[in-house]
Amino acid sequence: MSKLLVKEKEIVVPGEVLAEGMDNLPGIGTYRQGEEILAGRLGLTYIDGRTIKLIPLSGKYAPKRNDTIICKVIDINFSGWRVDTNSAYSAMLSMKDGTSAYIQKGADLTQYYALGDYVVAKIVNVTSQKLIDVTMKGPGLHKLKGGRIIQVSCHKVPRIIGKQGSMVSMIKQATGCRVSVGQNGLVWIQGEPDKELLVENTIRKIEEESHLAGLTDRIQKFLEKETGAKLDVSKSSQAPPSPAGGRPKSYAASVRQGDNHGL
Repeated sequence: MSKLLVKEKEIVVPGEVLAEGMDNLPGIGTYRQGEEILAGRLGLTYIDGRTIKLIPLSGKYAPKRNDTIICKVIDINFSGWRVDTNSAYSAMLSMKDGTSAYIQKGADLTQYYALGDYVVAKIVNVTSQKLIDVTMKGPGLHKLKGGRIIQVSCHKVPRIIGKQGSMVSMIKQATGCRVSVGQNGLVWIQGEPDKELLVENTIRKIEEESHLAGLTDRIQKFLEKETGAKLDVSKSSQAPPSPAGGRPKSYAASVRQGDNHGL
């Protein structure tokens, strides 16, 4: 007889038995051993129908094709720009992927992206040798101006975004800030200085309490207390859905309060 031994959003450790029997299926972060499904790493359980998945609680960002990330220009050469991906590997942004404009041979590339600039880019290729290419061509991909950059755990990004973008939309609604969340764990915030700080404090609170149930309600009460304004959560629930795939995608697009732009 099959039996599920864990609940949704329960913290489990490697080797812990999550289910018995053949009715359930192992997903990301889990594996089958005989008639048991076990945890392959430290993580938070996520029950997707019959499939048991784990959301990692630790670890560095591993670049994957089609990820949308926030990255920093760290070098410029004759063929384009090299960017830091907040991982062990840098990426190349070629001239043809950096802009739609015609660039003459020998042109000053800093007029497009200078050292230290941050951009929202999409990973288009990752080789077996971890050579990474990114592009700036696509909706929501652009250079970031002003604001501040903070770093979070890349594994907490789905909780910061929320289901169908609800959490980040609520933060924008409460603060009026523009917020971009990269799948690589970098977050860009732009608004009034005190509101930027409130966004950062809210994101840190989400990071610390991401494993607890009822997170959305607690964050709503926190923002209402800090701003003194009642939030209309129905507006937050109208955010665009996260892209389909094995793991939740980023919401790395330049989004203003009330906008419905996203990935």
